[in-house]
Amino acid sequence: MKSLIKNIGLGLLASVLLFTTSCKKEGGNPLADIANLSIGSYITLTRVVNLNFNYAQLATSAVGIKVTQYKTENSGSDVDKIKVYVVKGTSTDKTTWKLVKTVTYAGDSTLLSVTGAEMATALGVSLGSIQPGDFYTFYNQVITKDSRSFDIVNTPGALGSLSAYNAAFVWQAYITCPFTGGMAGNYRVIQDDWQDWSPGDIVPVTDGPGANQVNLSQVWPNPAYGNIVNPLIVNVNAADGVATVPLVTFANNYPGTATAQGANASGAGDTVPCGYVFSCTGFITLTMRVTYNGSSQGNLKLILQKL
Repeated sequence: MKSLIKNIGLGLLASVLLFTTSCKKEGGNPLADIANLSIGSYITLTRVVNLNFNYAQLATSAVGIKVTQYKTENSGSDVDKIKVYVVKGTSTDKTTWKLVKTVTYAGDSTLLSVTGAEMATALGVSLGSIQPGDFYTFYNQVITKDSRSFDIVNTPGALGSLSAYNAAFVWQAYITCPFTGGMAGNYRVIQDDWQDWSPGDIVPVTDGPGANQVNLSQVWPNPAYGNIVNPLIVNVNAADGVATVPLVTFANNYPGTATAQGANASGAGDTVPCGYVFSCTGFITLTMRVTYNGSSQGNLKLILQKL
């Protein structure tokens, strides 16, 4: 833990709503002129419907979320439509995004839903090429009633990355596979929002201590920053690799004491799914609600890939 996430003030929220708009370059940096910025629009996550494709019934299996337009007196134009794009893995290169569908915004809790067949068609691949353990990222592009568009690429990074905004520009779905254990080994850090490790660092993961469990106590805490208080144990559903993390005080002497608990958009708890552990690909992705010295640090993501 090298830095703590600060509380987001209303001033920052106002500044984040100043989105870049399409403009031609006429010399210098156009972003340096506030005249080239405007108040944009975005959608927030209302509810996660389902983020797991059932591999056994992939064609008709559907994933989806419900979204609501963020609206205040000065929040910009109303949303007209939402374009849903998909890419295998992740990519902020919009040329790689494939359009799945365009959904008319129908008010609060508008459903954005995609079947396996729709996703395969958009990607131009066969259903048979989609394998357990694969994950896909959906990118939502907001089209306003005055014909402007906003997505994760042309909006401030903080809007998409900080959980306090609850922005719904990006969501991911997985092709689930059974958990069979055997996860012990060295892993490459892909993402660590707690910042104990940097992307590319190598960390050890162990099995157990019980059946269908993974031990991350040698990942959080990094021994260079904190001491283990209790092991950080992940419980895994054997049928589909869905993970939960019971509340645990996992470290102290950062200085300070840190706790973690499985989290998603709707809350935290011992039985709340907070990610996946896939034996078939050696992939671990978790979102955990972390507190430090009693202060919430938000929902932090940890992604590891087995070497």
